[in-house]
Amino acid sequence: MDGKTLQQHAKDRAEELPGAELTHPFGEGWDVFKVRGKVFMLQTDVTGEPIVILKAAPADARALRGAHEDISPGYHMNKQHWITLHPGGGLDADLVEDLVTESYLQVLEHSVPKSQWPVDPTTFGQPS
Repeated sequence: MDGKTLQQHAKDRAEELPGAELTHPFGEGWDVFKVRGKVFMLQTDVTGEPIVILKAAPADARALRGAHEDISPGYHMNKQHWITLHPGGGLDADLVEDLVTESYLQVLEHSVPKSQWPVDPTTFGQPS
């Protein structure tokens, strides 16, 4: 998947998530998606390629980096808790969408008081 497609898939998924908002606290070169004021996804091309930066559980982040050459530690973020998705051939749309959703849920569960959650992470995305 090329960089623009990578970022577009990630952006499309982020915009579907309840309570998600696009902000630009670091200027025009950075799209920062937040839920209840907490960052769950960043997009930029300041590295010379379009990248997506997402939160992940540390064990998941290690496994993803080991399984996909297009996933590296989070660019300018905590390397244990964040990953960077790079353009290339190894990531498909479903994986990108799943990683965006997981990042969103990670931020809700670990950074947002439960009373402020726009969804219940334990049932989100499951048939009712």
